[in-house]
Amino acid sequence: MPATVWKGYLSFGLVSFPVRLYAAARPETVHFHMLHAKDDSRVKEVWYCAEEDKPISRDEIVKGYEYEKGQYIEVTSEDLEKIAPPTATVMEIQQFVKAGEVDPIFLEKSYYVAPEEAVSKPYGLLLTAMSDTKMYAIAKVTMHGREHVVIIRPTGKGMVLHTMYYVDELRAANQSGGEAKGGFSAKEVDMAKKLIDTLAAPFKPAEYHDTYRENVEKLIEAKQKGRRLPTVKQPKPAPVVDMLEALQRSLKAAGAGKKPAPAKKARRAA
Repeated sequence: MPATVWKGYLSFGLVSFPVRLYAAARPETVHFHMLHAKDDSRVKEVWYCAEEDKPISRDEIVKGYEYEKGQYIEVTSEDLEKIAPPTATVMEIQQFVKAGEVDPIFLEKSYYVAPEEAVSKPYGLLLTAMSDTKMYAIAKVTMHGREHVVIIRPTGKGMVLHTMYYVDELRAANQSGGEAKGGFSAKEVDMAKKLIDTLAAPFKPAEYHDTYRENVEKLIEAKQKGRRLPTVKQPKPAPVVDMLEALQRSLKAAGAGKKPAPAKKARRAA
């Protein structure tokens, strides 16, 4: 039985029904422990009081907000429970939007929305209505110490919820500046479109995997068995000087189902 991330009511107008949220994905990585280089023993985290100059236990720790340098306000779990908004228990749909209207840059984490067995009819009704109208729901829910704006979309197997970033959380300053520069020919555009068409295919997520994680696992296995450590040769892309030639070679290689080899020497500037 998967662990419940959140449970409460999903409100659709005057219709409310209980639901549960389950994590839809979890990143997989190789986990390392911190060791003492001298004897390979585990290094443990120690909570330390700077004022008393001694370690303390976890049950002596409370939360505090620094309102000015070195000055704190203690905040307890009971304090936070008292000021939790209604969305802590009721996820109310605020509006509906057309599928695809929300920019994917706002999407954060994904969750499955499951109904309680006893009241699956309103869940099924909303799911069917959203599927038929091709609309997504925008709602708000409080979990993990903050109130999220979320988007709920219908799928063939039920509803999926995505938490979203707020506008002020987007790092607009990090966006690479400027519009796309021109200066390319119609023939180069046509060649680029042909390359896109050649590489176009149905998306099959199972075909993609984390090569870095696999290489780390091979490295660990080699160290365990005393084998020669694997190495991966890194590519050295050359600057593209002749755009048309690069596109032609890319198109030829894509048609043959292999990666294009970099040009040995550029002939002319584009």
